[in-house]
Amino acid sequence: MFRWFLVIFLAVIVFSAALPWLEKFGVGKLPGDVRFTLFGKTIFLPFASTVLLSLVVFLVARFF
Repeated sequence: MFRWFLVIFLAVIVFSAALPWLEKFGVGKLPGDVRFTLFGKTIFLPFASTVLLSLVVFLVARFF
């Protein structure tokens, strides 16, 4: 269980870093992606986009 938690945590960090580039393709605006402002900082939690990108990476890895 710890391994999955670590993988998801790292995926969210990588996705958040790549978000400005991915927003050009419409990723990050899916239903299930949460964006809110708290104390002047915008916090973004890309749940649906992370699942979608993980599925794509899984399918690509499965074929190779």
